[in-house]
This record gives sequence, structure tokens and C-alpha cells, in this order.
Amino acid sequence: MKYLYKINNRVLVCRIVERLNRFVVKVLFESRDEVSYAYINNTGRLHDYIVRGKIGYCIRKHSGRIPYRLFAVADEECAALIDTLFQMKAFEYSVGEGYIPWLRDCRIVKRNPRLNKSVLDYLMLCRNNRVYVEVKSAVLRGDNVYAMYPDCPSLRGRRHIRDLIKLVEEGEIAKIVFIAGLPRVKAFKPYSEGDPIIHSLLREAIAKGVIVKALSLFYNPFSNYIVLDNPDLPVYI
Repeated sequence: MKYLYKINNRVLVCRIVERLNRFVVKVLFESRDEVSYAYINNTGRLHDYIVRGKIGYCIRKHSGRIPYRLFAVADEECAALIDTLFQMKAFEYSVGEGYIPWLRDCRIVKRNPRLNKSVLDYLMLCRNNRVYVEVKSAVLRGDNVYAMYPDCPSLRGRRHIRDLIKLVEEGEIAKIVFIAGLPRVKAFKPYSEGDPIIHSLLREAIAKGVIVKALSLFYNPFSNYIVLDNPDLPVYI
């Protein structure tokens, strides 16, 4: 377990009231009896977390009409890190510090490389080899011990996997990395009920040579740190 970095902004504890749309949640700050609105940038359904009464963790936004950003929700004595931007920042920090053993010889050379009609997350250089990396957020808890993805059909996710399969067929190296933003999970596996096509595509991707990996991290509200729990989470496809 590695403590990656501390949230510099003041973190405000709230309670979830309701999700208004894909990007906006109504929240209650009980300490000052204030109802307000918070932005979320995870477009999954998040049925386990965006639930009335759940404790959430917000920071104040410095621009836009929505005053707060909801980045984590209480889970298993700590908190699920649902914010994909925070997940990516933690991933990049872990790569830079050499905390991920299977990426220890890699460095990020480009963010958001374009591939056909897709925009992937990273182009890395690993021992002078180009490696295309797509990162997916896995914040669905299954059987209490699995981090799962996706929690709903994802056309974008399907397209990314198909593009990575084609890349590998053309001789390139490609990886899919699932970030399990949940405390105390034992492994990652796809959620077939969310999107059975993605499960099938992942099987095909592995058979064609796409490398599928996972790591787990979460938010510790007591220390205010993002924590890397397992840098090499088992993957069950």
C-alpha cells in the first residue's frame, strides 16, 4: 500500500440527495444545512454510490455554474474514488514514481493519442517500445470483493477495445488498464450484465495479444490521501 498524494483542496463532507443527470448530483452539507449541486465526471450509473443518504466528499470548483465537485463516496470504512480525473492523476503519479511493477520501465510520452476514430489515454515508451494504453474506471463492486466494469453498455468502450485489437494485429503493443477505485477489492472482472459485448471483446483482445491489467486505489478521508492499494490486482476474464 502506497500513500500517493494528499488532496490539497479543502474536502467537504456531504450527503447524496439525488442524481439529476449524468454530470450533476444534488448534495446536502449537513454541517451548515445547505443543499447544493456537485459535478461528477464519471458517466457510469454508479448505482452503488449515488444513493440517497450516502456520505460523499466534495471539493469546491473554481469556475462554472456548479459550485462543487464530488470525487469520492464512502465505502468500506474509507471511500470509493469515483472521479476519473483523480484516478488518472493517481495513475500518472504511480507510473512516474515507479510504483507499478509492470510499468516500471515505462514513461508517458503523449496523452490522448489519436487512433483511427478513437482517442486513447496514453502513448508510453517502455524500453524503447511504443505502448498504447487505454485506462478504464472500474467502480462497480461485485460479490463484495470484485471491482467490475462496465456498469452499463458502453459503445465507446467497445470501440476502444476493437481499435486496440487492430493495433496489436498490426504489430503494435497495447494495454488496457482497469483502475479499481474501491477499497479492499481482491480482483477485477468484467460485468457481463452491464455489457456482454465488452466481456466478449476482452476475451478476444487477450487472445490476440492485448495486455489486460488492473490496479486498485481509493480515497482515505481520515488522512486525506489517495492510496494505491494493489498495483497488480488479479484480472479474471
